[in-house]
Amino acid sequence: MEDKCLVQFEYSEPIKFDENSLEFKGMQKIEEVIEKTLNLAVKKFLMGEDLEVFVMFTNNEGIQKINEEQREIDSPTDVLSFPLLNAFDGEAQCFEEDVNPETDRIMLGDIIISLERAAEQAESYGHSLLREITFLALHGMLHLMGYDHMEPDREEVMLERQRSILNELNIIR
Repeated sequence: MEDKCLVQFEYSEPIKFDENSLEFKGMQKIEEVIEKTLNLAVKKFLMGEDLEVFVMFTNNEGIQKINEEQREIDSPTDVLSFPLLNAFDGEAQCFEEDVNPETDRIMLGDIIISLERAAEQAESYGHSLLREITFLALHGMLHLMGYDHMEPDREEVMLERQRSILNELNIIR
């Protein structure tokens, strides 16, 4: 069965890996887990069409620049998400212009993750870098799917979606 969500990855400067390096091999594993995670989120919480998501990895400086340009917040953060569809709690209306003609998939949006901040948070929270990056990617994906945590009742729904996916994948630590 083909994945419902095509995930495309990019590494911004200065984060580049030699294909033979241990860091690159580690990121390949992280990419595989993210693909599995985002596909499970789509399967469970956003039924419908074939989708496409763009995930960019950067550092604190890179994400701070994007945060300033896009949100007028001059500080680094762990994850940013930029939805291309108008979605609300897993429901979205799609139009012909939302389809990428090259992949024939609906473009859901972009997720940007600071690997530097993820490493800091993983250490601070006492869990693995894999778990932290997976959590951040899933958090960003849920935002693309129209989930939010600004109001207490909606926050609980989003948190439950996150827990459900992480528990199903057994990515606790």
